[in-house]
Order: sequence, then structure tokens, then C-alpha cells
Amino acid sequence: MTTYVTGIQIADSIDGKFPDAVEDGQPEFAVVKSDRLVEVLTWLRDDPDHEYKFLSSLTGVDRIQWFEVAYHLESFKHNRATTIKVRSDDRENPSVPSAVPVWLGAQLQEREAYDLLGIRFEGNPDLRRIFLWEGFAGFPLRKDYLNLPGGKMPGLERFPGEPGAELSGRGTE
Repeated sequence: MTTYVTGIQIADSIDGKFPDAVEDGQPEFAVVKSDRLVEVLTWLRDDPDHEYKFLSSLTGVDRIQWFEVAYHLESFKHNRATTIKVRSDDRENPSVPSAVPVWLGAQLQEREAYDLLGIRFEGNPDLRRIFLWEGFAGFPLRKDYLNLPGGKMPGLERFPGEPGAELSGRGTE
């Protein structure tokens, strides 16, 4: 059974190596400063006491006041898992460093977070939409997507193919 390393434990470990890199340590996760993220993730991957070689998931979250990205890490050698987060306070243009230099597998997961939440991953070599088409208006997983002042944001009111759904410029043949 995999042992979960708490956010407080991993925050203490990170703080021992990078004294100013941790913003917060909670039982479920540790928050790392954006400008130290790649350095910390690289150390967690390469340090013999940690060896978090596997990024099992990367996901973006809209917390209304800020956006965050959660990195779920696993060490097969030590049979451990932990969670690291990073925050972006910029609601208009959220941005965090890319984890692609640390785990190549982060590339598609970062594209998903960009596509659905609009979080930019600085340094991602191919940051473009992955599910929605270029030109799609907005980012549908943002909490304010349909509740902006002045009404709905441009986009589909219903999914294509639903009864009553019509795509602009097309008839219902």
C-alpha cells in the first residue's frame, strides 16, 4: 500500500532544501512559490530521499480568488505519493511555469488545463487547445464562464446534437 506524504511533511522537506520556496503546508498538500516551482519539482524527482519520478496527474482549479495547479507525484522506489500546488493570482491571465522540463508527460496535461481554464504554462513547447477548437470563446471550466456581468459569455448554450441546439450559420436539415 502506498504511503501518503502529507503536505506538511513535504513542505518541511522542501523548506530544508529551499528555505523560501514554500508558501503553505496543509495536511493534503504543500503550496510552492511559482518562481521556485521547476527547481523544487526537479529536486523532488532527483533527490535520493524522494525520487518522485512519476507525475500521475496535473490539474488546474479555479478557486475564484486565484487559480491553482495541483501536481500529484508518486515515488515507486519509496512507495510514496504526495501533492504539490502552485498558485496564480492573476484572474485575467493566469500563468505558472511549465513542468515539461521535469516530466515530459506534463505536456498534454498542461494543454488540457490551458484549454479548459486558460492557465498559461510558461515554457510548454506546444501550448494550444487540445479539446476545443481554436477560436472557441473563453474557458468553460472557469467559475465565471456563464456568470459574467452583463449576461452569458459567448459560446454554446447547449451541446451540439441536443434537442433545440443549433450551430450558428447552419440549418437544422
